[in-house]
Amino acid sequence: MAEDNDNSQEKTEEATPRRMEKAKEDGQTARSKELATMAVTLAGAAGLLMFGGMLARALENIMRQNFSIEREVIFDTHQMALFLMDSAWEATVALGPFMVLLFIAAVAGSIGIGGLLFSGKAIAPKLNRMDPIKGLKRMFSARSLIELVKAVAKVSLVMLIAILILDLRTSDLLAIADEPAIPAMTHVLWTLGWSFFLLACATIVIAIIDVPFQIYDHHKKLRMTKQEVKDEYKDTEGKPEVKGRIRQLQREMAQRRMMADVPGADVVITNPTHYAVALKYDQKTMAAPVVVAKGGDEIAFKIMEIARENKVDILRTPPLTRAVYHNTEIGGEIPDGLYMAIAQVLAYLFQLRQYRRGQGPKPGMPSLPIPSDLRRDI
Repeated sequence: MAEDNDNSQEKTEEATPRRMEKAKEDGQTARSKELATMAVTLAGAAGLLMFGGMLARALENIMRQNFSIEREVIFDTHQMALFLMDSAWEATVALGPFMVLLFIAAVAGSIGIGGLLFSGKAIAPKLNRMDPIKGLKRMFSARSLIELVKAVAKVSLVMLIAILILDLRTSDLLAIADEPAIPAMTHVLWTLGWSFFLLACATIVIAIIDVPFQIYDHHKKLRMTKQEVKDEYKDTEGKPEVKGRIRQLQREMAQRRMMADVPGADVVITNPTHYAVALKYDQKTMAAPVVVAKGGDEIAFKIMEIARENKVDILRTPPLTRAVYHNTEIGGEIPDGLYMAIAQVLAYLFQLRQYRRGQGPKPGMPSLPIPSDLRRDI
C-alpha cells in the first residue's frame, strides 16, 4: 500500500544534484538530434563552399591520371596498384580537411547541451527494450506524436525554403544555358553550394525550438516526488537515529579528552552544584588563561571528582563560574573582561599555597569583579 501511495505522488520537486549525477552515470542527459543535424549540415555546406574548389581539382587530377594511361602500363599490374595508391592518397588529402570539419561539427553538436559523457550503462543491452508490448506503447505515445509533428514541421520548413530559393534563382539558373560549358559548370556548382547552405540554415530555426524543449523535457523526467527527496536525504545525510548516535559518540569522545586534561589544570572553579570550569595558565606559552574543561550537573561533579583525586584546587566562585561557563569554549581563552577576576583567583591560589607551606598568612577570598555584559544569573 505504501508503494502505491508513493507511485501516485506527483513529481513536483526539482531533481537534486545527486539525482542528476546518477542520471549522468546511467547515460541520461539532455540531447538534441536537431542541434547535431544543424551542426553537421551547416559544416557540410560551409565545407563545400570552402573546400569545393580543392575537391574539384583533386577529382580532375584523379580522372586525368587514370584516363590517360599508356598502353604498356595497362598490362602492368604493379603500375596499376601504384595508380590506385596515388589516387587514394590524393583523395585522402583533398577530403581530409572536409572530413575533419564534419567530425568536429558532429562532436560539437552531440555534446552541445548535454556535455561530454562516457557511460557503459547507456549502451548496455536491456531486455525491456525487446518487449513488443512496450515497443507498441512507445510507438503510440505522446512522445512519438511530438516527434511526428517535429518531422512534419521540419520537412515543411525545408520545402518552403527550397521553393523560395528556386523562385529567387530561376532566372539565374536559366541564364546558365547561354554560358560556355566550363564557366557554366562553375556557376552551377557555386549556385548549388549556396543553395545547400541556405537550406542548412533552416535547421537553425528547428534547433532553436528543439534545444529548450529537450532541456525542459530532460529536467521534467528527472523530477522527484517529495517522498523520493526525503528518502534520498536519509540515504545521503543518514537516518536521524544514526546521526544522533554518532553525535552521542562524538560527545563521549570529546568528554573523555576533556577529562584527561583536568589533572593538568591550575584550578577548578564551581557554582558549586551546577557548573564546574577547569582553568590552566602558563605564562611562558599562553597569552591568557585557557578553559581546559567545563560542564554542568553530572559532568561538573565528574570534573570536581577528578580534580580532588589529582589534588587540583577547587574554588567556589558562583558568579565567576557562570560567567566563564557561558562566555567561553573548551580550549579557548577567557574573555578580556574576566582577566582581572581570574588574575585575582590565581593570586589567591598562590597565597593559599604559600600559607599551606607555612610561608605566609592565610589569605582572604578576594572580591571578583565581573562586567555586567558577561554576568549570568543562571
